[in-house]
Amino acid sequence: MKVSLFEQVPYRYIPYDYGDHNSSVVTAPYEVVDPDRMHESIFSAYAELLHGVRSGFDGIVMTEHSQSSYDVSPNPTLLASAVACAAQAEGFDPAIAILGRSLGKTREPLKIAEEYALLDCISGGRLIAGFPVGLSYDANLNASLPAIETRDRAREHRELILKAWTSPRPFPWNGRFEKYGAVNIWPRPIQQPHPPVWIPGTGSPGTLRDILSNDYAFVYLSWDGPKLVGRHVFDRYWTMAEEMGRDRNPYRLAFLQVVAVAETDERAEQEYASHLMSLYHSGLGAIPGTAMAVPGYAEPAAIEAMLRGGGPDGMLARMRTATFKDIVDSQVAIVGSPATVADQLEAFVREFRIGNLLVMLQNGSMPRALTEKNISLFTAEVLPRLRPIWDDEGWQHHWWPGAAAAAASASTPGPTSTRTEAQAR
Repeated sequence: MKVSLFEQVPYRYIPYDYGDHNSSVVTAPYEVVDPDRMHESIFSAYAELLHGVRSGFDGIVMTEHSQSSYDVSPNPTLLASAVACAAQAEGFDPAIAILGRSLGKTREPLKIAEEYALLDCISGGRLIAGFPVGLSYDANLNASLPAIETRDRAREHRELILKAWTSPRPFPWNGRFEKYGAVNIWPRPIQQPHPPVWIPGTGSPGTLRDILSNDYAFVYLSWDGPKLVGRHVFDRYWTMAEEMGRDRNPYRLAFLQVVAVAETDERAEQEYASHLMSLYHSGLGAIPGTAMAVPGYAEPAAIEAMLRGGGPDGMLARMRTATFKDIVDSQVAIVGSPATVADQLEAFVREFRIGNLLVMLQNGSMPRALTEKNISLFTAEVLPRLRPIWDDEGWQHHWWPGAAAAAASASTPGPTSTRTEAQAR
């Protein structure tokens, strides 16, 4: 299986009681920020991602958020480009997954097409293109776009981007939301016809149906962990896949999990408890539930699914009040010794047929030194347990950039064509 390092870029010095009085999105007060500490927070994210590359992760993963304190990454392609350049210079070849640029909020979809294409070229054909609709607070509150239009905008923008990457000639675009006299982007992605497409979401029926009908990969970005919501979402996904004639290839599915590893279970609690509490109390837990689903944003089937699952406000409310024991017992975060962590990860990966695991190893206020320890212990002692999980079933990973990059390298003259088969993997 493929295991990638997922990293957000929080401001790491948010006061612990911040979430009791403030939102972490839209109206987050900037007066809590010290500029030097903001520099440190952002640079640490870059250093940790590069440490993950050096330590042996298959890929690195970043997301986009605007006007938020829990992830100050309004354009993840900037950070990803820096990591990709450094990785190439040092002889590493990780996948670069952007999950992603929000298609439901953008007013410049061709800029996303161009930036993604440039990143695919910088990385030597290693981009995974994430096409999220975008969070409601970001699209409908920050960007002031009508909630009822958000998903239609995302679908049109995705269609436009894919055509811009693949059309051999300039073409006009006369859509509902965007109009261009001539579309002819430079550069185009190395990977042709286009980089693999991953769609992040929370598992609404309409999103899953769209993913399966287009044969994309589904990324479940969950903060509740597999025990609380995994069965509900993954059973729906695999049942729907069977109904639509898709196979049970585990590489169709990616899942995000918060993880913290130390030498023993006891030491893991000592080292990580306060930082995990910071993540949930002052970061994710400080997002108002009403900001996650502005009326009109979600389709009727998604609203029904939210109500059955407790809804976004219930999820966020649990985060605000959860104790460290609650977080660990519910597997919202998997914390402990390498053996404890590996046992729990392997069990739910096999149960839910997850072929792409995204692990979040920097959480809340966690400093760089402790994060890099977490990364090193995970890659040295947990990762070897996970890698061979699906080998005996013989599935092909059609949603990973290696095969497309290798094919392009073989047919493209110049430095790219010198990449070895091992590098392409």
